[in-house]
Amino acid sequence: MTIKHSSVETRLVTRVLTCLRSLRARACRFPKQLITDTRGATAVFVAAAIPTLVGLAGLGLDSALLYQAHGRLQSAVDSAALAGSLELPYDPDMTKGIVEAAAVEYLEKNYPEAQLKSLGSGTEARSVTVEGEAVVDLLLLDALGLSDTVITAKATAGFNNLEIVFVIDNSGSMKGAPITETNEASVNLVNLIMPAGMESSVKVGLVPFRGKVRIPANVDGLPAGCRNADGTFNWDLDEEYYKTEYRYPVGSYLRVSSGTCSGIPETQGLTHDRSSIVTAIEDQDARGTASGTVISEGLKWARHVLTPEAPFTEGSDKDDMRKIIILLTDGDTEDGMCGGNYDVSYTPNVYWTNAYYGMLDMESHCDNGGVLNQAMLDEAQLAKDAGIEIFAVRYGNSDSTDVTLMKQVASSKAGTDDHFYDAPSPYDIDDIFKKIGRQLGWRLLN
Repeated sequence: MTIKHSSVETRLVTRVLTCLRSLRARACRFPKQLITDTRGATAVFVAAAIPTLVGLAGLGLDSALLYQAHGRLQSAVDSAALAGSLELPYDPDMTKGIVEAAAVEYLEKNYPEAQLKSLGSGTEARSVTVEGEAVVDLLLLDALGLSDTVITAKATAGFNNLEIVFVIDNSGSMKGAPITETNEASVNLVNLIMPAGMESSVKVGLVPFRGKVRIPANVDGLPAGCRNADGTFNWDLDEEYYKTEYRYPVGSYLRVSSGTCSGIPETQGLTHDRSSIVTAIEDQDARGTASGTVISEGLKWARHVLTPEAPFTEGSDKDDMRKIIILLTDGDTEDGMCGGNYDVSYTPNVYWTNAYYGMLDMESHCDNGGVLNQAMLDEAQLAKDAGIEIFAVRYGNSDSTDVTLMKQVASSKAGTDDHFYDAPSPYDIDDIFKKIGRQLGWRLLN
């Protein structure tokens, strides 16, 4: 028997399908004449259409179930990749099982039914790629022979889109184990984020500082040497102390004949060249003449290195580039004329009296930092306003004022000190730099 479908039946099926597709109440309001039509052909057609309608309904429900499950699995895999990346400072080549254990823990914590399908290094930068899978039991499509299906998700997390400047105290009190351990920790972090054989968008720079900062030639159109606070070059500075003068470290007089800037390594602009930045870091020895710890100058020039505007222009102008200052110092802010083991008993040259505003006012700059403390906080704020994060590491026996100031310099989240670290011993510095590395690698790359 052949059933001829009336326009009423056609309209009924169309309305049912529309209802199933849209899942909107308005689309499911059937005209009264469709519901009250009692012709037999309609009943037969609807009966024949029931399996199709059930299948469509099952497809809709199970599709929603699969979509929800995949979203949940992707979130779990993202968390697993991020957890694994946190352990890269301690397992950089993923050979110790530390990265895998962290990834599995977070995958199972967020999706207990999921399994780790694969784990390996990302193709760019130092990173970890996690792939997970899970079986999803279907509800209505089981009647059509589709009882379950396997879903997968993948994520990569690690170090990329980073520009980092080390701002390292090179004053005399850092000589020996402190500067040696700082150099080693810095090189380890560079090797972590710039692995050999991988090209990535990671660049690193260096700003060694004492009472001043040494700038290479032609960066700002001026000769190599120290800069005054306003950025100008002192043409009267001949890079040499008066040879008749003396300094007295630890109470013994020593003749000084080297230049005022020669003991400070030059500031290094951002570079992809791992070997050049490692060499620059390892050249730091904190053996320069006289001293001082003018942290504001280190922060100021680090900001110049990271921003794309002159005098340094290697910094990226992309919004997704994360810009970082890692500051390490062991001293109060002072200029070398306020006493201490590396004090100077004279004014060496014109530069020394023009290093920053207020320097000759002994009461304002020697009393617990004075104008130098405020200059440090001002420069830190300028860096933060430029979108730069500051990690502040205070090495040595810090008094409460130093700790408070360094916490203000750091870019910690409200209510935390997550960007401030205290290193009582030089042998704590490497572990602290690893902890900073964990924060730098906490980033999804896909």
